[in-house]
Amino acid sequence: MLRSKLQIFLLTPVLLLLVTSQALIAQELNTPAPSPKGTVTQIVGLTEVSISYSRPGVKGRVIFGDLVPYGELWRTGANNSTTIKFTDDVQLGGKAVPAGEYALFTIPQKDEWTIIISKSIGWGTGEYKEEQDVARFNVPAQKLAKPVERLTIEIADMTDNSANIFVKWDRSAVSFALTCDTDAKVMSQIKQVMQNPPADDANVYYRAASYYFETDKDLGQALKWVDKSLSIKPDAFWIVRLKSRVQAKMGNYEDSLQAVSHGRNPHPISGSFRPDCRGAEA
Repeated sequence: MLRSKLQIFLLTPVLLLLVTSQALIAQELNTPAPSPKGTVTQIVGLTEVSISYSRPGVKGRVIFGDLVPYGELWRTGANNSTTIKFTDDVQLGGKAVPAGEYALFTIPQKDEWTIIISKSIGWGTGEYKEEQDVARFNVPAQKLAKPVERLTIEIADMTDNSANIFVKWDRSAVSFALTCDTDAKVMSQIKQVMQNPPADDANVYYRAASYYFETDKDLGQALKWVDKSLSIKPDAFWIVRLKSRVQAKMGNYEDSLQAVSHGRNPHPISGSFRPDCRGAEA
């Protein structure tokens, strides 16, 4: 009897250790999610666009018209509703959408999809309420030559003011346009900064002048800002080059050539010289 009790006493720590080890192994065991999370973030002009979604796979199944029925609301992914977020007001498919985070729902059909931007964010489509729609519009469905195994959402075809958002899965795809008023935001910044501009920052004047030049605004004002920038950094070749381009666009070709000549033969520079890379951006 005493011997049995002693054996139990000695074995108990070992058994506890084995049970604990098995529990820890179970806790640390990770396997791939059936629909892994994905995020795409892109700056369009000055607006940050972020899309978060789960990415189910085809896995040999019939997707549209079966797994995703035609004519029914879809979360555009799996698990939680897909979300799309904007730091500024935008337009989607020509519809105004205020800055904020929304659910991206869709209603797939064989030939066209309905895109829905909604305040109803939650699990699946259970939280969806039509009265919380912010925008709703239709886009044509496209047939892909090559199948896409996992649901893919992309932001492409970018300009400073626009981009296209693509949703692709299996052999189907749709896209819709995103536009943002980058010019209004930049002009507001320029107006605010130039009300009390820094006296010794050549780059502020350079960037303002460069924006006016690139967007065909008041070239006379652009030239004034370039001259102010050069008064702070007279040997900055990129500023001289911008002055030449502004003058040429104004039709002052003789002055433009003189500016180019100055840029090729700048004033002597004492010590080491390193251009302001921010000002030298394309």
